[in-house]
Amino acid sequence: MGGNGHGGCGCGGHGHGHGHHHDHDEESIVLTDESGQTHKFHVLEVLTVDDKEYAVLAEPGDEEQAFVLRLETDKDGNEILVDIEDSEEFDRVAQAWDDIQSEDWDEEDDEDDEDDEDED
Repeated sequence: MGGNGHGGCGCGGHGHGHGHHHDHDEESIVLTDESGQTHKFHVLEVLTVDDKEYAVLAEPGDEEQAFVLRLETDKDGNEILVDIEDSEEFDRVAQAWDDIQSEDWDEEDDEDDEDDEDED
């Protein structure tokens, strides 16, 4: 998986443990960068790690490069996305995402195996 590391919201690395996750296959959001340009992202997944929620995002057509941001609530009660600046926190979230991807591949392989058995 691509990304530009934990400082600018990327995905990769190693860590441990995660909680539940939710699929958001068709959900999209628009974020504004530091220079004021807007960018559309697909929400690939929202997952919980160590009782915090994180959004895994990708630009349309480029799901190979995912970005991870932590979901927080601002003082007005609005949900906001923030960069993960702590490398250990980032590594735990990245590992959770990697684990989910591995589980998804395993499920697809199991379904393929069942389809092959049905053809016999």
